[in-house]
Amino acid sequence: MTGGDAAVRGADRIVRGMRGDWEAVIGLEVHVELDTATKMFCSCAVTKGDPPNTHTCPVCLAHPGALPVVNQRAVEYATRIALALDCTVPPRNVFHRKNYFYPDLPKAYQISQYDEPLAVDGCFDYWSGDEKLRCRIDRVHMEEDAAKLIHAGGETGRITGSEYSLVDFNRGGTPLVEIVTEPDIPSPAAARDFLQQLRELVIELGVSECNMEEGQVRWDANISVRPAGSSTLGTRTELKNMNSFRFLQQALESELPRQVGILEAGGTVEQETLHFDPETGTTTPLRSKEEAHDYRYFPEPDLVPLAMDPAWVEEVRASLPELPLARVARFAEQYGLSRADARVIAGPGALARFYEAVVAQGVDPKLAANWTMGEYLAHLNAAGLEPGHGHVTPERLAALVRLVADGVVSTSAAKDVFTKMIEERAEPAAIVAKHGLGRISDSAALGPVVAEVVAANPSQVEQYRGGKRQVLGFFVGQVMKATGGRADPAVVNELLQKALDG
Repeated sequence: MTGGDAAVRGADRIVRGMRGDWEAVIGLEVHVELDTATKMFCSCAVTKGDPPNTHTCPVCLAHPGALPVVNQRAVEYATRIALALDCTVPPRNVFHRKNYFYPDLPKAYQISQYDEPLAVDGCFDYWSGDEKLRCRIDRVHMEEDAAKLIHAGGETGRITGSEYSLVDFNRGGTPLVEIVTEPDIPSPAAARDFLQQLRELVIELGVSECNMEEGQVRWDANISVRPAGSSTLGTRTELKNMNSFRFLQQALESELPRQVGILEAGGTVEQETLHFDPETGTTTPLRSKEEAHDYRYFPEPDLVPLAMDPAWVEEVRASLPELPLARVARFAEQYGLSRADARVIAGPGALARFYEAVVAQGVDPKLAANWTMGEYLAHLNAAGLEPGHGHVTPERLAALVRLVADGVVSTSAAKDVFTKMIEERAEPAAIVAKHGLGRISDSAALGPVVAEVVAANPSQVEQYRGGKRQVLGFFVGQVMKATGGRADPAVVNELLQKALDG
């Protein structure tokens, strides 16, 4: 299924159709796996990578007569998420049975929450480009994860002929939090930004590592379109169980024009669940989309309602760390950073802590920010490291920044020092001394280089002396090139003007 003649780009809020403009309406359902030691309703360990079906018990395998018990730490972690999203935590919430039959649910139902969830009516502020947006949060609720299906014997994952599927119940019963937004997200790019920043928030709360490769955070996207300026919601489709920011954006950019094409042709958008194929960039229907009544929700008879003590909720609120959006504002004000730079540095908590440790060494905050966002962040990405890990400690980066600020090394030479600091696992000052990377400020040493550059470029000399003074920059560049970027620009300018004006 393709987008036809309509077109949308990630940053656009408007889908351009053949007969007019349409706007996207996007809502998200985000599933976060909590980092608890045990499962949601039993004492089985939550682990990664262990042999299949080694962490199971009568409760998570649904043996007759086995009764669930709520994991208190999971309730605490879910409450931290709810409060960070400015939700109201009612004094009572109820677990329900969500009934559906599938091999990954041994009970043939999932213990979840329905009309009395943990928390409601929140909001999340996030940045998309240069714009600060707000998305309302409908609800935050708790549930248990399903088991893991492993498809074998074929490329499609469908069970035909010799193909088959295996079930690993280790994951079954793992605590999940589901965050359900209102349909407030205006574009594919905004959806991607929302999810990236929400993930940073959850990691900062210390309740989940949100490892996307291990499926610790997944999301469904509900998408519809309506005529630009309209307040009426259209029929929505659902993209299910995604865990890639890039694929989500691509899927939305594919699905929105498809819906516009159907509507402009006089058709009707079917409410259905879709699969996105990143190789072809198209969506295909999986099944009709379920409604709440399809799941036959009813209160879980084996669990009593949870009474949320207001005093305990306030204790959890008081324990929350500084949240990323507040930290971005503080970094901009305290360190004089641009809002864009503050968002890069202050969004991820580990990088923010690394940066503040660099600044604590007494170096200029803006210069420290440039090196943190530039060479250091590039090094982390290339090496697959988390901020604060590896040989480049805050003290070593601060030492390098200080060498630049004091004029001991030029910026270009300092980049070489940074590279060698990683390769040789040495201190910045020792690398400068060993490789002779210090700035050359001695006029006697630079004089012959300047004379050689002037002699080698007679036509540029003639241009300069003919009044084209901007040619001076060319000569400065040639001297810097000849000295490997180590020459002091101020001394070079002075020597060149004497040589050219003489």
